Amino acid sequence: SSKKDELLNVIKKVDFLVLNEGEARQLCETPNLINAGKMLLKMGPKYVAIKKGEHGALLFSESGIFSAPAYPLETVKDPTGCGDSFAGGMIGYLAKTNDLSETNIRKAMIYGTAVASFCAQDFSLEYTKRTKITNIKERYKKIKEMRYF
Repeated sequence: SSKKDELLNVIKKVDFLVLNEGEARQLCETPNLINAGKMLLKMGPKYVAIKKGEHGALLFSESGIFSAPAYPLETVKDPTGCGDSFAGGMIGYLAKTNDLSETNIRKAMIYGTAVASFCAQDFSLEYTKRTKITNIKERYKKIKEMRYF
């Protein structure tokens, strides 16, 4: 069997798949992320999050699509590690709250966005090391306010 077949077998077994837009496009052989997200859901996961870098992330589920924004920064020093920071912030929030409802997964994506934004503000982990939970909660609040209409 091919490496792709092995990957598809693993995807069948997971509840929540997180990948970046390039990986989603390549795996699904489509440039369209909406099509890719829907295809990935059909492969087995209950939720699929596609990270789009400075353009945020998309969450796909049986109930539809959620679009999480990226936090707008005036200065980006180094985006290296932001995707991993996003995933870590999101998974950390889910672990802390022990709530895997779709509503809470959406909140977790916003926490992931907040964490990733701190990562981009300096090189390596310099800014992230100085970041406190109160900073993350404040940025979460700002993102929520920006999305209100």
